[in-house]
Amino acid sequence: MGNAVAFDSYAYVKKLRDAGLTEQQAAIQAEAIVSLIEERLATKKDLAEVEAGLKRDIEKVRADLQRDIETVRADLQRDIETVRADLQRDLKELDTKMETRLKELDTKMETRLKELELRMVIKMGALILGGIGLLFGLMRAWPLPVQFVPTQEMRYTVPPSLPGK
Repeated sequence: MGNAVAFDSYAYVKKLRDAGLTEQQAAIQAEAIVSLIEERLATKKDLAEVEAGLKRDIEKVRADLQRDIETVRADLQRDIETVRADLQRDLKELDTKMETRLKELDTKMETRLKELELRMVIKMGALILGGIGLLFGLMRAWPLPVQFVPTQEMRYTVPPSLPGK
């Protein structure tokens, strides 16, 4: 540090001598204080240089952080787009699978309904035939009290005239 601290060593030595120290003791103490000031104390100029250096370092760190943030933001945006595209692809696959599965289920349901319809027709036919058979059986077991027998229509022809009439 280029110290330019104003220290009046003569006035200091004089004060120490007036306080009862010897000239040699006062001079040694004044040299020690001057050495201490030169080595350890910072001037306003030194502080301004340090402050300027810190500001440069802070600006560099800020610029680096801003660049890193922009890089992370771009990477994050790219990752988001990739995930979005993957999700859309997965949703389309899922939609296609669901449509296929729904068509399969619809086909199975139609087949089952047709089988059930055929069974119902067969059972209804069997019920109807069974009912008719039961009806004929009952008719044989309990005949009607009056039976209608078809009769042949009789036609009488008028005989040719009889003698005597």
